[in-house]
Amino acid sequence: MDFDFSDDQEQLRDAVRKYVDKGYTFERRRAAEKAGGFDRAAYTELAELGLTGLYVPEDDGGMGLGPIDGMVVIEELGRGMVLEPLPHALIAGAVLAGYADAATRAAWLPGIASGEKLVVLAYQERGSRYALDAIAGKAHQAPGGYVLNATKSIVAAGDKADAYLVSAKVNSVMGLFVVERESAGVSPRGYNTQGGGRAAEVFFKNAPAQLITTQGQAALEHAVDVGIAATCAEAVGVMDKTLDITADYLNTRKQFGVAISSFQALRHRVADMKMQLELARSMSYYASLKLNAPAPERRAALARAKYQLGNSMRFIGQQAVQLHGGIGVTDEYIVSHYFRKLTELEMSFGDTLHHLGEVSARMQDTAGVFA
Repeated sequence: MDFDFSDDQEQLRDAVRKYVDKGYTFERRRAAEKAGGFDRAAYTELAELGLTGLYVPEDDGGMGLGPIDGMVVIEELGRGMVLEPLPHALIAGAVLAGYADAATRAAWLPGIASGEKLVVLAYQERGSRYALDAIAGKAHQAPGGYVLNATKSIVAAGDKADAYLVSAKVNSVMGLFVVERESAGVSPRGYNTQGGGRAAEVFFKNAPAQLITTQGQAALEHAVDVGIAATCAEAVGVMDKTLDITADYLNTRKQFGVAISSFQALRHRVADMKMQLELARSMSYYASLKLNAPAPERRAALARAKYQLGNSMRFIGQQAVQLHGGIGVTDEYIVSHYFRKLTELEMSFGDTLHHLGEVSARMQDTAGVFA
């Protein structure tokens, strides 16, 4: 089987890496973090590169590319810990293209592709513990559309986004809706996240909503799986850069007159970090390759991938801090920011223990079929 990337994908990777290296420096990131964790100018720059339209079909103004292209892009953005929530543009593009009617697609997809409209997924609620169907939000029909009542937690850039994809129940059936941030009854409360980005609690009180689909469970599962695959790719980029920074530090730091990279015990720990990185990379590839598979196969694959990525993120982050010593946890030093980002990603779209439970449950279901 050929696992090589195409020439177009390599060119895409190169373009994004050059942008991150030259246009999204650590100093710019720190300034954005201190200013609130979101820089609209940076998001516009990503749009000018065509990245916000990766999953938007060409007929709707996008690039019409696939999961592997998305993985390549997000991995490179991970190397620079880019704060702006590009994965949510991929989620919105995939969900609206796959489930919305023609009018809704025409209203939103061109704006998502151009970067004029930032649409983010709002699905988590307090106490849901990552269960997608554990929602209290409700919607009902009203003149001219729907009215929605819900409270959604940890919504990426929730007080900066232009609209939300919101899950809510309609007569006990889950639906997925578009709600504009400026609509009456929408009240976001923003805050910085541990990884330096922006999130919000968003309160919807009799907010006007546009129905995307009444197949809300399937659409939300698809949206979350796109998010998991993007999180896996981003984590690979973050871990790759973390390993590079750690190796450079060991080659520079001297003890007893020699670089500590010459100490065998430390070399073994770096080798273990490299092994975890390659395990994570292979599972990230697996996740992206399975995004277009049938739903049961896709869901199982994404749970397996996120479980391995969670283990790798925790190991590499902790080892990097330990190998740096005290400097590794100071805000002034770059590796502490990579460690915080890995900690945040490990909790995104379901933590490691959650996905271990998902993997175990699916294995039991399979065993029951063949028993």
